[in-house]
Amino acid sequence: MLKLRTAGAALAVAAMLATASAAPAGQSSAGKVRSANAKYQRLAVAKKAGYGLLRDAKGIACIDNPGVGGMGVHYVKKALVGDGKVNLLTPEALVYDPDAKGHKRLVAIEYVVIKKDWDAHHSSRPKLYGRTFELIKADNRYGLPPFYELHAWLFKNNSRGMFNDWNPLVKC
Repeated sequence: MLKLRTAGAALAVAAMLATASAAPAGQSSAGKVRSANAKYQRLAVAKKAGYGLLRDAKGIACIDNPGVGGMGVHYVKKALVGDGKVNLLTPEALVYDPDAKGHKRLVAIEYVVIKKDWDAHHSSRPKLYGRTFELIKADNRYGLPPFYELHAWLFKNNSRGMFNDWNPLVKC
């Protein structure tokens, strides 16, 4: 789940949300996705590729849920958000876990699609990895219209499950 501070950022997230693929992918796809995105373990590489920091409506960059876990810090690529598609190998968002010194480590990826854009061309929610995306309603922390999203914890173990939004090992 992501929030953009500017209209352009919100538009980018909306577009990102509209880019999911309906075709499920097997667990074997996780290795391909991990390999395709391993280069982003260096945040500088992600920034150079066009991924930018995303903040919620309150300006918070590191998203957590005390007592449950964290998501971390999201970096979103506006060009992907606005393309109306989702590519398994090219996520709209990269999620980083900040350490005590402020260094960020890539821990997950996130796919996002604006609900109205997806629903205009599909009769069911998007799916990847054989998992159905979660619906985030309009009253979300990001101030975005309803959207579908799916986290994939490909770079850090999540005891709550690979596709759970919250990871108890991530702290803000």
